[in-house]
Amino acid sequence: MTSFDSSPTLSAWRAVLALAVVFVMLATTGWTAVRRQHADAPREIAFAAWARDRIAGHALPATDAPAYRLARFFATLTARQQVALADKYPLVVGNMNGAPVMLRYRANRHALSRAEREERRRTTDGRLSPDGRHQALLRLERFRSLLAKDRQILAFDPSGRGRVAEVFGDLDRAERVSVVVPGVDTNLLTLERAGHKRNAAPVGMARSLYGAEREALPGARTAVIAWADYTAPAGLGVDAALGGLAANGAVRLNALLGALPGASAVSLFCHSYGSVLCGLAARGLPDRVSDIAVAGSPGMRADSAAGLDTRARVWAMRDSGDWIEDVPNMEVGGLGHGADPVDPEFGARIVSADGAIGHSGYFEPGTESLSNFAAIGVGAYDTVSCASTDQACHREIPEDARA
Repeated sequence: MTSFDSSPTLSAWRAVLALAVVFVMLATTGWTAVRRQHADAPREIAFAAWARDRIAGHALPATDAPAYRLARFFATLTARQQVALADKYPLVVGNMNGAPVMLRYRANRHALSRAEREERRRTTDGRLSPDGRHQALLRLERFRSLLAKDRQILAFDPSGRGRVAEVFGDLDRAERVSVVVPGVDTNLLTLERAGHKRNAAPVGMARSLYGAEREALPGARTAVIAWADYTAPAGLGVDAALGGLAANGAVRLNALLGALPGASAVSLFCHSYGSVLCGLAARGLPDRVSDIAVAGSPGMRADSAAGLDTRARVWAMRDSGDWIEDVPNMEVGGLGHGADPVDPEFGARIVSADGAIGHSGYFEPGTESLSNFAAIGVGAYDTVSCASTDQACHREIPEDARA
């Protein structure tokens, strides 16, 4: 007789369990799989016009050219020519890895101004339903907020549910760069929140981490990026149980990391579904990425830290009250995200999340989770507080394995 543990029946039962988890999610949250995004006409028109245009008698480079080629192209232009392109094609230059950082900020202010004018018109468009006008009003408020003085918008795409990346600090001069990768329900309207949910949104997470890093190492030249520049799952539906959106996001993340200015060390701070994305990005990370820290992770699409095939240190934390602990750690037929990163057998450095208060509280000031993130971000590894399950989480790694 074939034993249960070694028979095909085991795989069948696992598949049934995984499907049951998904159906429970759908029953309790509704069918919230992200809809297919459609590019707005202005963006399509801008890319088409760029492809036909020329400058100083030369054709413009393909928008999907490698970042180093685009950087070389911009280096051949005068300051006046760079500004002219940013002002004429803000939706192109503002999202172009390889373009100078300050030029991208300028371009995105132009793009936001245009989006603000269009959304203001839509708020009074009688052809829209009341809900449509309400959504336009919410987007209008978001655009106006992003246009506030001194905000540094590294990427902006208003199409679909919207994508944005914002920088805190001087990215050009930073010696250490931290990138916050958020999870489910990340979009233009959830980019930032007020009140007690402030630090549960991408901008609040990044701003909180930037402040904590400056406290951890005063005078350090750091920068933090709130990276909401990928299409995240909408709610805890099918997309959240699959890895497709994370795989697409991983490509975008690695494109950004490969185009960051200077030679700064980079740390990734990946929350919830964002840790799935970081796990899929790990194999292709640039060598400058020294650390991957995950919080509230449902899995990283790997059986172990070694299975991520990265030279970066892998850190993991989970608050004792985080509901993600109840999500089965499995991967069957593409459903689920694999092993639990805070399981000692996974092999990550398990750090304390004391004070985090649930799934969304890891970036709250005064918590050990935030102070540990800040210590990792500035490279002060000896000050990291280990979890009780890993009292040597700040152990050194072999010299030849350092990022």
